Amino acid sequence: MTARKVRAANTLRRPACFGGFAPHVRCASSITQRETNMAFTGRELRTKIDEEGNLVLSLEEVTIDDPADDEIIVRVEAAPINPSDLGLLIGPADVTSAKPANDGCSGLTLHVPSHRLPAVKGRIGQSLPIGNEGAGTVIAAGKDAVSLKGQRVGMIGGAMYADYRRIKANDVIPLPAGASAKDGAAIFVNPLTAQGFVETALTEGHKAIIHTAAASNLGQMLQKICLADGIPLINIVRSPEQVELMRAIGAKYVLNSKDANFGEALTDAIVETGATIAFDAIGGGTLGGEILQAMERASVLTASEYNRYGSMTFKQLYIYGMLDAAPTTFDRGGIGFQFSISGWLLFPYLQKAGEAVAQRFRGRVLDELTTTFASKYTRVIGLAEALDPEILNAYVRKATGEKFLIDPTIG
Repeated sequence: MTARKVRAANTLRRPACFGGFAPHVRCASSITQRETNMAFTGRELRTKIDEEGNLVLSLEEVTIDDPADDEIIVRVEAAPINPSDLGLLIGPADVTSAKPANDGCSGLTLHVPSHRLPAVKGRIGQSLPIGNEGAGTVIAAGKDAVSLKGQRVGMIGGAMYADYRRIKANDVIPLPAGASAKDGAAIFVNPLTAQGFVETALTEGHKAIIHTAAASNLGQMLQKICLADGIPLINIVRSPEQVELMRAIGAKYVLNSKDANFGEALTDAIVETGATIAFDAIGGGTLGGEILQAMERASVLTASEYNRYGSMTFKQLYIYGMLDAAPTTFDRGGIGFQFSISGWLLFPYLQKAGEAVAQRFRGRVLDELTTTFASKYTRVIGLAEALDPEILNAYVRKATGEKFLIDPTIG
């Protein structure tokens, strides 16, 4: 690719030889600062799908020019790998097909099955940067953002899997004194989502919540919020170990969806709590429908009279994830007619909720950064390691209790 200036991304891009895979060859890193005009040159992780269904993951050299008056340049020191990042990173590609790129030194190639290509038609041919959020130190600033220079900040806006990120000053939050980049790397997506679930439930008139994949990093945050705010929360997990994990942080209602009596136990918990709203991270399969049926059973058990259209209790299921890529299946029987199945996405929600709500959420995150909203990482990897096939398979598993953090400063 010939070097060209792309104003939308604020960089000059050209191929680079990073994180080699011929096998275990490490190509020389190129992280430099040109003193003449303060431009910074480093690496950026990118993903591209071609018309034949080849998805290429590569590290490219990028040069970031001087920040505009309202911009800063951040040296990225920590960026989490969230499920939402994986949706862009590998999309619908078959992870088992991963192999070194043809030149042996520029990344990985994966295959997207032909029947999945229509779902990503809009991105074919585009080289896209990855990484929703991160944290690091401000190393350059425009004249309207000079006060941020030298500060450690959390940030959101994409393209965080990189050595440097040029970004609007309004899209970062200065971290409290003593907070590390690791502390502040994930202060947006999961913390704001967890608070958004609670705010959605209360605004819509629900008094208790059901959450799936509840032992996740997000799920643990949600449980801590609900404990502090006095909101009953029914946690659905899928193993005895996850039950114990949630019990250890104070959860009262924890159900294993693999248990033979799961449906009955869920109905009992709904009767006790009055839960009429659920947030489902699984997406595929039958679990969402099972939750709605349990809500209806609980409502019928407490109804004073029979209604052929089912209970008059409104039941809301929000699907916010796709941990299971299988089709979402609902057994229409036993749900009644008073229900809704909708999608829930953080940033459209925040836009509707308004700036005052968003600021309140962010303030709470900073106040409880190392308690309620602390993220635990099972492994910290360098930027080049993100393209190691074995490591890729590990973080793509999205296993509960396994959360990866990218630290570009270590390689």
